[in-house]
Amino acid sequence: MSNDPHLDRFEVRLSGLGGQGILTLGRIMGQALALDHGYAVTQTQSYGPEARGGASRCDLVISTGRISYPKTISLDLLVALSQEACNKYFSDLKPDGFLLVDTSLVSQTPTNIYWGLPFTTMAQKVGLVQTTNIVALGALTHFISFMRATSVRKSLREILPRKIVDINLKAFNAGFNRAKKEYPEAPEKWKFS
Repeated sequence: MSNDPHLDRFEVRLSGLGGQGILTLGRIMGQALALDHGYAVTQTQSYGPEARGGASRCDLVISTGRISYPKTISLDLLVALSQEACNKYFSDLKPDGFLLVDTSLVSQTPTNIYWGLPFTTMAQKVGLVQTTNIVALGALTHFISFMRATSVRKSLREILPRKIVDINLKAFNAGFNRAKKEYPEAPEKWKFS
């Protein structure tokens, strides 16, 4: 844990539609960052009244020290798995924050500076569209330089039911490898001491 960089406060919003596994994505990330990396992590969530198809979001605040306010204030990273989420939450990004979108579902971004991968299409190729969130998690593990793939895979195995672990590991690896191939310098976006 002493090798992990110091973070004063790093804010991530995972957003999309109900049914895309946004809350599971946040839970896996939060557990990996808290238990294996030793960061303080808060997680808050919000979702629309519809079980599927309504807006859904999960916010993580990550810090080396204590977190005095558990909710996000100004996002370092916005992950948008739907057009609605991209449109709704883009204004919450810091001026130097970054946007990651599912290009399968987000056709118009409010900026031309973003990372984009076809998470939904990739999940279909893995064999199960419900793994879109885990494909995105794999990509996030590449983009966020202080998140280790071994720790995220461990949390994935601990949280998900055993019968779906293998296909989700395949989805995770697909996202991680594609992000690494298409955006090799992306982890340099954030410099931490």
